[in-house]
Amino acid sequence: MMRTYSFLTVLLWSSMFHAIHMMPSQKRTNKHSYSERITALSENEGKTLHRTKRGWMWNQFFLLEEYTGPDTQYVGKLHTDQDKGDGNLKYILTGDGAGSLFIIDENTGDIHAAKKLDREEKSLYVLRAKAIDRKTGRQVEPESEFIIKIHDINDNEPKFTKDMYTASIPEMSGVGTSVIQVTATDADDANYGNSAKVVYSILQGQPYFSVDPETGIIKTALPDMSRENREQYQVVIQAKDMGGQMGGLSGTTTVNITLTDVNDNPPRFPQSTYQFSSPESAPPGTPLGRIKANDPDVGENAEIEYSISNGDGSDMFDIVTDKDTQEGIITVKKHLDFENKMLYTLRVEATNTHPDPRFLQLGPFKDMALVKISVEDIDEPPVFSRPWYLIDVDEDAKEGSIIGQVVAQDPDITKNAIKYSVDRHTDLDRIFNIYSGNGSLFISKPLDREETPWHNITVIATEINNPKQSSQIPVFIRILDINDHAPEFDKYYETFVCENAKAGQLIQTVSAIDKDDPPRGHKFFFELVPEFAVHPNFSIVDNKDNTAGIMTRRNGYSRSKMSTYLLPIIIFDNDYPIQSSTGTLTIRVCACDSRGNMQSCSAEALLLPAGLSTGALIAILLCIIILLVLVVLFMALKRQRKKEPLIISKDDVRDNIVTYNDEGGGEEDTQAFDIGTLRNPEAREESKMRRDVIPETIFQIRRTAPLWENIDVQDFIHRRLKENDLDPAAPPYDSLATYAYEGNDSIANSLSSLESLTTEGNQDYDYLSDWGPRFKKLADMYGGEDSDRD
Repeated sequence: MMRTYSFLTVLLWSSMFHAIHMMPSQKRTNKHSYSERITALSENEGKTLHRTKRGWMWNQFFLLEEYTGPDTQYVGKLHTDQDKGDGNLKYILTGDGAGSLFIIDENTGDIHAAKKLDREEKSLYVLRAKAIDRKTGRQVEPESEFIIKIHDINDNEPKFTKDMYTASIPEMSGVGTSVIQVTATDADDANYGNSAKVVYSILQGQPYFSVDPETGIIKTALPDMSRENREQYQVVIQAKDMGGQMGGLSGTTTVNITLTDVNDNPPRFPQSTYQFSSPESAPPGTPLGRIKANDPDVGENAEIEYSISNGDGSDMFDIVTDKDTQEGIITVKKHLDFENKMLYTLRVEATNTHPDPRFLQLGPFKDMALVKISVEDIDEPPVFSRPWYLIDVDEDAKEGSIIGQVVAQDPDITKNAIKYSVDRHTDLDRIFNIYSGNGSLFISKPLDREETPWHNITVIATEINNPKQSSQIPVFIRILDINDHAPEFDKYYETFVCENAKAGQLIQTVSAIDKDDPPRGHKFFFELVPEFAVHPNFSIVDNKDNTAGIMTRRNGYSRSKMSTYLLPIIIFDNDYPIQSSTGTLTIRVCACDSRGNMQSCSAEALLLPAGLSTGALIAILLCIIILLVLVVLFMALKRQRKKEPLIISKDDVRDNIVTYNDEGGGEEDTQAFDIGTLRNPEAREESKMRRDVIPETIFQIRRTAPLWENIDVQDFIHRRLKENDLDPAAPPYDSLATYAYEGNDSIANSLSSLESLTTEGNQDYDYLSDWGPRFKKLADMYGGEDSDRD
């Protein structure tokens, strides 16, 4: 208890010290209370107002935060001079935390803190106190306001704004280069003591980095830190309050610092010499190998450009840069030849594409290496002396004539023998051929420039010892023209001359064409044939431009006397040998109007009435066409009725040959004739009418000589054939007429049932029923008694 009283004494003295600073607030409060009192008294029955001396005795109170004592913390005491100590007054406390945080003894006015307080949560409490007479319930003092302030203690450590910081700085930076600034805050009162005064220090990361103790700025502490040696650094920074003094609270954070790359390293080849090989057949663009210069830098600082600076193979090889792997790819630039050169030496240079000017003093950012390339020999195909051949040959060249030669040789050292051939896919007509030993081309068939002016063939050269090695070459053969065609009219001319033409009048201009193609161009000459050199009616005038004009030589022509004139014209060319042809120009005499326009050229037009117009002629023509159509329709109807058969029944088989699935004319041959006369030449000849169609006209029956007078069978058949061809009632062209002749003097006579047609007696065919089902149809046709009568 004594310990507690000592503490309270100190607290009261402290409160008295702070009360001096709060006097203005006290004056404001008293003034407010005084005015309230005056207002209250003025309202009390109009009594005279009297100023009453203030009776409150109180001060501003202070508490320490985070009190952990066993008893409640004593705050202070409220007292008024109206309190006589007899217990008639009651003290009441209201405001922030009254009743929960702060408890007042209503008898004595002592105030205690019931709970532990935290200044960081609330640093100031405003309360109001009043004293009430227990008997009357009236306030003996006006309600007054007072403040309880919480004194800070150092109970919060500094905290950084981030748990972890990330920063980067270029490598090779100078000492003192700022990296990043870290910041820590302290929740304690910065205005009371040093509880919130933070000082920074570095716990991890020395000697590479340092930190400013007041600002928290991290800086480099060593010069020329290289990313290639170490890229990542972890720095631990501490923030301590109380100005860094002993007993202060602290907090830490981690800063991860990365050194970024700069181009401070030149490329370097791991070896000074590289060896590669290539077959001589490698085509341009073939990759031979890769080389790489190492650069410890990264990104664009490590990008390298490769080039061939010099060497004896700089024109034969090339090098390109692979942007993904930063390698140099050596490729073939031109065709290689083992026989020409077997080894090449290149000097390859690797250079950084993005040098940093700050580090150029470190040396040239490039490196050199030697590349040796050996050429391998392979068996190559033959090589022609030219990329293509052009041969000119006259079209009148004789078969077997040599027109040119192709030359190829083996490029290898062995110099193998070569044979030549023509690719027949390019010479399907086999017009050309080649001597396999020396490559001479010759003609196998005649040439015709007018038919084919160019021939494009392919010649193949093949090694005899290794047929797989072959090569091809195109050969273009141009056929030179020979004047072997005569000129002729370029078209057919329809020429006419008016009856009223005058002498010297131009009636036609003719021109000519020539299939030949002379080097100096075409030149044609026109003249009349010698027999008509002086033609009484027409003449020809050569226009000297490959055309000629036909002129009249007299006045007036008559269609009634001569409707058409034939004018033969000779056409010459101007090449060697001179070729000529004769063309005949047909000139018709026509009636023309006064302006020379043709009206009619036919001679029949002279017989028409003079007054017959064109419309009348058209009407007559239409009438004729209509009559022709009617005649055609009538003939078509008659032909259709003509094909109706007379014999409908199948039982009438007197002039029919029916097949029974054995050798014979066939059941379908319904237009056959009675060939009984062929089986028996002595039968009487008669010209029988066809009974299967309606005859159009009744023709006079022609009598022919008896067959027994003709012993020549061939003559007999020819006669029958001629009669059948001339017979208008003969069967159609797709019918089969049989003219077989079995001869005569047969002992058994004829076995054909058709022979019965020449006899007048009845035949008995009942025996056909005994021959089985194959002859049932024949038995039904001939076996019945009524069949003959039918």
